[in-house]
Amino acid sequence: QVQLVESGGGLVQPGGSLRLSCAASGFTLDYYDIGWFRQAPGKEREGISCIGRSDGITYYADSMTDRFTISRDNAKNTVYLQMNSLKPEDTAVYYCAPFCVVPSEGASWGQGTQVTVSS
Repeated sequence: QVQLVESGGGLVQPGGSLRLSCAASGFTLDYYDIGWFRQAPGKEREGISCIGRSDGITYYADSMTDRFTISRDNAKNTVYLQMNSLKPEDTAVYYCAPFCVVPSEGASWGQGTQVTVSS
């Protein structure tokens, strides 16, 4: 079964850090661009970062450039999202997916991992 499983979320204070993991099973991650997305309550899902499959080039939404770092460990078949200087507005469910842009026909999503930034 092909699937991606997100983990690493939790409750963190403003200014804190978390590292999210996206582990693949049933397929090899390094054959795909891998994107991180998030969806806050009452808001649409948004793309926040992506890492290219062949060149490892990384992309970030403007508000994350200086705070988030995406990386991949092909040996572990896992992609990570290091999040620093977290803000309350980063509170959301975070998802990973085998693409950087959501296909026009839509996509299926995993469970995601909840990130809550609160004092």
